[in-house]
Formats: sequence, structure tokens, C-alpha cells
Amino acid sequence: MPSTSKENNMSFRERLAANYLKAGGVISHPTDTIQSLACLPRFESSIKRIIQLKRRSASKGLILLASDMHYFTDYVADPSQLRQIKIDQVPTTYLLKASQYASPLLTGDFDTVAVRLTGNPLVSKLCQKTRSTLVSTSANTSGKSAAISALNLAVFFKQELDFIISPRNYNNQPSRIINLQTGERLR
Repeated sequence: MPSTSKENNMSFRERLAANYLKAGGVISHPTDTIQSLACLPRFESSIKRIIQLKRRSASKGLILLASDMHYFTDYVADPSQLRQIKIDQVPTTYLLKASQYASPLLTGDFDTVAVRLTGNPLVSKLCQKTRSTLVSTSANTSGKSAAISALNLAVFFKQELDFIISPRNYNNQPSRIINLQTGERLR
């Protein structure tokens, strides 16, 4: 079967990363902010694996990262609120009331789900190839700085990741977090 034009725009490593995601894998990749751990939200076992790898409390919840708002519609109670979200100069994660379909592993102890829209080309390719939003969290163990090299990833996670797209440049700051209902800035 011939490749589509979207697939032709993807490198071999990007296609491989997407295939690992579609098979329920956990990968690490650069984002518009910091190096990330990622999986697809339909694989609860993969979300649990990320929480375990990070040594993180499941009560905190995780971010959904995507290149297009339509990937978030199943996870928010009122999809019309997504129209308020724009790609900003400062990467911003928004908290919206979660739908009944959002896993408690995504929401943690909250009734909200965290979503971030990005124009990052790699995230866009992964979302298109998997036809999904990505579960996203910083590539580190709790309390440590995010990985800035493949060596950091190896130290943090040993051989536990299914695939790595190495950091391409130094990490930026994590995204700011804003509750869309209240306007409160949490980070």
C-alpha cells in the first residue's frame, strides 16, 4: 500500500515512534516545552506505566497534548469550551471539566482534565499518525529536572521506555496552567 503524503513528511524514527504508541507503548519525545513521556489515552496500562516510571502519585493527573482541538472532544464535558483555547506564545495548559470518558488516571483527584494545544511539528505528526491526543508528562522522575539528553533518559528510566526521540535542544520551561472556568493561574 503506498504511503500517504502525511507519512512521507515523517522520518523513519517518527513513524516508528507512532507505531509504538499505536501498539500501547510508552515513548519519550521533545515537545514545545520539555522532553516528554507519552502514550495514547486509550491504553490504561500505558498510563499506569508512565505513572510508575515517574514514581508519581496518580492523584496528580496528566496532560493531554494535541495539535488540533478535535482530539480533546471525548475528554471534556463541554467541547464548545475548546473554542476558547488557542496556541499561545507561551505554551499554556488549560483545565476544563472532564467528561465521563476521561480516565481517573488522566484527571487524578480532580473533576478537570488538563489539555494543551501545540503547533509543535513532531506532536502534530504523532497525533495525525495515531489519530489521537497524547498523554504527556515531563520526562523525569518526581522531584527531578526534566531530561535534556538521551543519557538523562537512560539514567532515569533504564531500559523501560519503548522508544526515544532524543531531545534536540535544551528544554524550555514547563507550560503555564490556567483553569479555563475560573481564570486562575496555577503555574
